[in-house]
Amino acid sequence: METDLIVIGGGSAGCAVAGRLAQAGKRVVLLEAGKDARDIRSRVPALMGKLVQNPEFDWCYFSEPDPSVGGRPSPWPAGKRLGGGSTINGMMFIRGHAWDYDRWAELGATGWDHTSCLPYFRRLEDNERGADEWRGTGGPIAVSECRSRYGVTEKWIDAACEAGVHRSPDLNGELAEGVDHIQLSQRRGWRSSAASYLDGLGSGRKPDVVTEAEVLSIQVADGRAHGVTYLRGDQRHSLSARDGVVLSAGALNTPRLLMLSGIGPAAHLREMGIDVLCDLPGVGGNLQDHVGLHLINGVDMPTLNNDAHGLRAPLQLLRFIFGGRGALTTGIGHAQAFVRGRPGLPVPNLQLAFSAFSFEVTPQGNVLLKPESSVATFIGLMRPSHRGRVSLRTPDPSAPPLIEHQLLGGDDDVEQLVEGIALARRIMRQRAISPHVLQEIRPGADFESKEALRDYVRLASMSMFHPVGTAKIGADSDPEAVLDADLRVRGVRGLWVADASVMPTIPQGNTNATSIMIGDKAADHILRGLD
Repeated sequence: METDLIVIGGGSAGCAVAGRLAQAGKRVVLLEAGKDARDIRSRVPALMGKLVQNPEFDWCYFSEPDPSVGGRPSPWPAGKRLGGGSTINGMMFIRGHAWDYDRWAELGATGWDHTSCLPYFRRLEDNERGADEWRGTGGPIAVSECRSRYGVTEKWIDAACEAGVHRSPDLNGELAEGVDHIQLSQRRGWRSSAASYLDGLGSGRKPDVVTEAEVLSIQVADGRAHGVTYLRGDQRHSLSARDGVVLSAGALNTPRLLMLSGIGPAAHLREMGIDVLCDLPGVGGNLQDHVGLHLINGVDMPTLNNDAHGLRAPLQLLRFIFGGRGALTTGIGHAQAFVRGRPGLPVPNLQLAFSAFSFEVTPQGNVLLKPESSVATFIGLMRPSHRGRVSLRTPDPSAPPLIEHQLLGGDDDVEQLVEGIALARRIMRQRAISPHVLQEIRPGADFESKEALRDYVRLASMSMFHPVGTAKIGADSDPEAVLDADLRVRGVRGLWVADASVMPTIPQGNTNATSIMIGDKAADHILRGLD
């Protein structure tokens, strides 16, 4: 078989790039190792807690033991369905700060500054707030207001303003700083995933999609990628591509597939017994992730915890089925603030995400609702200092990647999170919400001093499940750069990468919208290179 282009990976970026390439008239075959996106469990937002660490939806990866958090390994979810992370995530639609994209351009990602990326953010979305110079309508990703509203959320937003955080009209608009309601990737209360790119865009053709197709390697000859070998069931297949191959397997599996194909750090490939086709030291390096932890408070107001238990639960099912509203439409958060936790910073360093419910996160990464009326504030560090690595465990293509990463890169990461806890506590003490706060459940009274809070940060910090950066764009002078600014793999013609791995640095906030934008924008870079 031969096609024009092969896209490896039907995740958030892979669906976007495949859909746009097909819309432009290219014959595209999309190979996805997981199943399709039709399972209703992935479409009902509140069931997201049932998807992570479920091998039907998630590759269920874990990092190596992390000394920065007491030697704990961390779960690193990776979507295993069409739509990838957008099929299992908490649906928070956040673009990041303009500063992040301008910083990419400074680091050698020419054409990836905020002004260059904004048209693609606008093109990809169908926003409930309408179109303006910042927002778009008519795109494949629906972006809507939270449809599970609770009065305690309004109290928290008012309290944040009382604590000195300014009220933002749109955190995805002109200024990504301040406090506002969270917008979600949903349409009428149902999850909106990147798989919608595969339904046909405008009058363009659709990609040919092959699910349950596990790519074993990219075929390279005479310095050019010309096809792939993949496994479907117990049958091995080969597929050729006239124009080349686009690798969109995500920040964990893109470097793994590059290395399995002989593209990566030469010493590591030789250690694995893999012939070196192209020595690229940066493949698998530069791994970044957001890190954070919870403040949990008991309250005397209704929360989603109440609606999810007892006699109210059947009512929520009816509200969802007949109105697309209520507890079953919930994302992982209801309001959020991006703030500078200390003076002198050019941009916010902390994300405070407020949920009108509280939950435990199990060691496996699952979300379990608490039974009592309570709320949670997640304090996230936006620009951690550590850079980890993804490597091969073995040369066996079926083996999971080796993930080595420290959530807390140093003492200053810990201090920033301690400062974030202090701000989150200060918000809960403001007049707007404090009369309704019954107690602090976590960290609690045992963690009051700075030293005790430092211990709590090391005890309770967790991954925010936002891995990026393992095949970064960079300047020709950067020996760790895997890609040029048009997403071409250095040293291999006809091979591009389009997913979260291309990010030189991690942007502010949840990374799914940025990953979709990368896939959407990548299509234009690829098509321009084929002219």
